[in-house]
Amino acid sequence: MTVIFLRTFFTILSSVVGYYIGMLLGGFSSASGFTGAGLGFLGAGAIIILEFVMRRFSIRNLSAAVFGLVFGFFMAWIITGVLKIIPMSIELFSSLQIILILVFCYLGMIIAMRGKDEFNLIIPYVKFVRQDKKDDIVLLDTSVIIDGRIADIFLTRFVEGRIVIPRFILRELQQIADSQDALRRNRGRRGLDILNKIQKNPALDVRIQEDDFADIKEVDAKLVKLAKVLGARVLTNDFNLNKIAELQGVTVLNVNDLANALRAVVLPGETMDVRIAKEGKEYNQGIAYLDDGTMIVVDSSKHMIGQAVKVVVTSALQTSAGRMIFARLEESHRPGPWKGK
Repeated sequence: MTVIFLRTFFTILSSVVGYYIGMLLGGFSSASGFTGAGLGFLGAGAIIILEFVMRRFSIRNLSAAVFGLVFGFFMAWIITGVLKIIPMSIELFSSLQIILILVFCYLGMIIAMRGKDEFNLIIPYVKFVRQDKKDDIVLLDTSVIIDGRIADIFLTRFVEGRIVIPRFILRELQQIADSQDALRRNRGRRGLDILNKIQKNPALDVRIQEDDFADIKEVDAKLVKLAKVLGARVLTNDFNLNKIAELQGVTVLNVNDLANALRAVVLPGETMDVRIAKEGKEYNQGIAYLDDGTMIVVDSSKHMIGQAVKVVVTSALQTSAGRMIFARLEESHRPGPWKGK
């Protein structure tokens, strides 16, 4: 609403200014005044259309372009200053000056925009903050959005900070939601619903990051690059992205690690009641599952598929991909020795 008011006010003000300029230039003729008002109105409309087209431009790109423009103009001024000591006609000098300004301003803008992530000295990138206070930014990965558990985690306030969703992640979600495959389409739509739920939470600070890295094709690589630029953490449940980000010095919050850490600790020697669900990969093994999905490998239980048994934990293996418990049947459930006649 505020933007609409500003656009209306700008259009009216431009028309009034155009009217007075027309009056001044036309000898205070009413026709000239109305002509100036019309030109002012059309000029305001053209500027508003340009502003609407530029709404996707990021401040970082614009600031880098301005910095490159100023730097290029400065370099052209230095070189034309050197050319003054060379005898030449005024026409040739003026032509060279215009050419140098155009070339160096163009090159300065292009180089600055391509290298905007590598320099941090221009004013828009300088952050004046307290040394004991850090702007905590969390980037969301596509996999963790589709997973859905992150919405409940944010509600518990275990993860705090500004939640940033890159534009290229939204595009990937949209592509998944528009997929011809029904499973992928449902996953993409679920991810969009989760994002909508997060954005509607007034307690969360959710931002859309417009920056993209055109020279990088893979979404995971873009996410790691953006995390390094912003000094952010990446929230994911993708095991491969977890390893790639850690190798490049980016802090990763893995939802699977959090889920594993919250599971009850099982120590060797403890007993539990489980139901053998299926046959294991190794000889005579049975597989059971806890309520949280943890897999239990039970030795010598292949013949007890579908039965509830009591087992004794022998060891447990926990990784970022999940947890696995190894167990054996309790003495009362073990098959006894065969006795021949």
